[in-house]
This record gives sequence, C-alpha cells and structure tokens, in this order.
Amino acid sequence: MFLRQGNPAAIVAKKFPAKSRARERRASRMTEFELLLQKTGHSVSEAAEILGYSESHIYRWKRGEETPRDGVMNLLRMEAAARQPDTSGSAFSFIDLFAGIGGLRKAMESAGGRCVFTSEWDRFAQQTYDANFADNRPIAGDITEIEAADIPEHDVLVAGFPCQPFSIAGVSKKNALGRAHGFDDETQGTLFFDVLRILKHHRPAAFMLENVKNLRSHDKGRTFEVIMRKLREELGYYVPDPRVLDAAHFVPQGRERIVIVGFREDVPFSFDDVVLPPRGQRRMRDILHPENGIENPEGHYTLGNDATVSDKYTLTDKLWKYLQDYAAKHKAKGNGFGFGLVDGDSIARTLSARYYKDGSEILVSRGKGNNPRRLTPRECARLMGYPEDFRIPVSDTQAYKQFGNSVAVPVFAEVARVMEPHIRSILRAQEAEPARKVG
Repeated sequence: MFLRQGNPAAIVAKKFPAKSRARERRASRMTEFELLLQKTGHSVSEAAEILGYSESHIYRWKRGEETPRDGVMNLLRMEAAARQPDTSGSAFSFIDLFAGIGGLRKAMESAGGRCVFTSEWDRFAQQTYDANFADNRPIAGDITEIEAADIPEHDVLVAGFPCQPFSIAGVSKKNALGRAHGFDDETQGTLFFDVLRILKHHRPAAFMLENVKNLRSHDKGRTFEVIMRKLREELGYYVPDPRVLDAAHFVPQGRERIVIVGFREDVPFSFDDVVLPPRGQRRMRDILHPENGIENPEGHYTLGNDATVSDKYTLTDKLWKYLQDYAAKHKAKGNGFGFGLVDGDSIARTLSARYYKDGSEILVSRGKGNNPRRLTPRECARLMGYPEDFRIPVSDTQAYKQFGNSVAVPVFAEVARVMEPHIRSILRAQEAEPARKVG
C-alpha cells in the first residue's frame, strides 16, 4: 500500500522535462569561481571589497563571461582551505540528509560529531550551507539519485525528511486540490524510503529524524505506524517512543516538532534525560535588534550608528490594512485566522517558509499608530537558535524560506547531547568485537 512508485526525481523529470534540463544545465555550468565564492561564504559585495574589484567584475566572473586572474583564484582557494575544520577529536561520524541549511548538522557537531556526507537538492540552501560549513567536498544533490553504496560509512544518520505531506497545512492544501499526500505523494511522501534504504545498507549505530508533530496523526495514525514498523521490525533498530518537543523551551517561538531517534543496539536512552529550560524563559526582546547602537549595522538589515531596522521591513499601508481587514473578517466568523503581533515580551508563533509573502504570523509592533514590521533575516536566524556568526548569503526571500524550513537548533543539540554516550557505547562494543573473535 505504501510502496514507492518509481524514482521521484525521474517522475519530476518526465513530467517537467524543461525544468529538469534547466537544473542540470545550471549545475554543469557553475564556474570554479562561483563554487569558491560559495565555499568561502562571501556575498558579491563582500568579494568585491576583499578582492579589490568592482561588483560588476564579480558578477561577470560568476557567470563565466570573464576569467579571473590567477591571483584572485589562488586567494579564494587558500581561504577555502583555511576554513577546513579540525575534526581530529570527533567522537563519531554522521551524514546529513535533506540538510537544508544545516540545523541538524550544527546540533550533531555540538555533541562531537563529524559530518562526512551532505545531501540537499535546493541550490539556494546549498549556498547558505556552503557558506557556513567548510567542507572540502561538494554537497550531493537529489538523494533519490544516489546509490547507498556511494555514501561513505558513518556512525549516525540525521535527516529532516520533507514534512509537507504530513503537515496540517500541507494535507489541507493537497486535499483541497485533490492531490495525494503522505506516502501516496510520489515526489515527497515516499522520500522516507530513501532514509530506510540507506539505513538498511549501512546499518549505522544510530539515527535522528525530525518531522512536524502532525506526523503522528496523519491518515488516522497509519503513516506513523508504517514508519515505526519499518524502523523497528524490518530494520531491527531500538526506537524509543518518539517525543514532540517545543522550541519555546529554548527560543521565543512556539514550534513543536516530533523527534525520532533509534539505535542499532538496545541502549538506556530516554527522552526524560533531555533537559528542557522553562518554557518562555526567552522572549522576543532576546532576538530583536536593539536599535540602540550596541550592535553593529549589518548589510541592508540595519542601518546607521544605532543599527536601526531598515524601513524596507515595515509593512506598507495597503498590506497592513489588508491584514487587519482579513483578521476582522475571520474573527466575525468565529475563526482564529489573522496576523500575529509581537513585542519584546512575546513568544512568537511558528515561523513558516511562507513568511516572505506577508510576514503575517510574526509582525513586530512599532508602537501605537505605526505600521508593524517583519523580522529581518538575522532575527529569523536568532529565532531558530543559530549563532551570530551564521552567514546569510542569499536574498531575503530565500533566507525567510530557509529559516522557516529549518529546525530550532538548540532543541536538537540537546537531544544529540543525550544520544552521544549511547552512540559511543555502541561504537566501543563494535571495536571490541573483532578482538573477541580473534581471542
């Protein structure tokens, strides 16, 4: 009933051949200069300043219209090499599937993990990932086109497998359009089976999976039942009862996600060991720009000596009126739909990937009589628990999509902390096994 109906990438290519060919052409013509720019994490304006050339030069080099001097290429190669992390003290290796911008990777690295393989198909997400993780290897694209045998050996698999087919919003939209969802969705729902085939081939010591909390109730619980049966019975992993965790224990945002962890051996892992700070301990004032000069201005997000938020983030009169009228209409019908206005004392609603459209779920109050504003991408990064040095090399639209699709990093860092000793115990037993056999 839930068998995969062919390769999703092949299906997309067959249905949309022009789009598929365009993506292939884009990947094949990426210049070495563009790749190095991505690896060093420099925006066009930063590269122009560092290299001492105009932005128009940088754009021409990116497009392959002109060839940079050898000195420019050597400088970028040296910088990319210098950014390679020291992984000599890593406790375990892991692979990062459906990686997005690397939220689960940051969580695993905080527990001593070393990433040995990354898969992410979206080129804008790849750009942000590359800007923040200094790997000397390319990011692999569509996981459905990668053989399990071509993936390096690893101790842990982490994956935020696509959640749209299981989310409340995603299911409602697909039902309204008469489209299939869950495991019947050939392009996304069945991507879980790519996780299964890699687990089956490599048999890593552990895994950590993430999804929306509605995964439990999707299709009256049958989808979740299939996932648990596959992991526990067919693959033989010890999978404690998954737990729904709320990011509001770590960041000022209500964001509930289900966390599924599994181990190759029966270990005493317990979600009760996950330490959750008091919910609401952090408020929006902790992530909003102070606008008083204590932080430096950043790009087009904040301007001037006081680093005040750019006017571009303030809603226009037309959009603000539309959102107020929309909220009033639904309130009159007894519905709860409407915008979410926050101030420094608030805990925000869940940041979504559609935030770039109107920002309605999280609007920052600018006082009575003033139109509210959207969050800046930097504030979105803070809201998801990313550090201040996290680079944002993409447009605001792409940044909003990426942070809206991301995990809240501190939540999964805490789960990784609890997993780590159990991972090491399995690996120690694995190392001792050959010695016992020899003896």
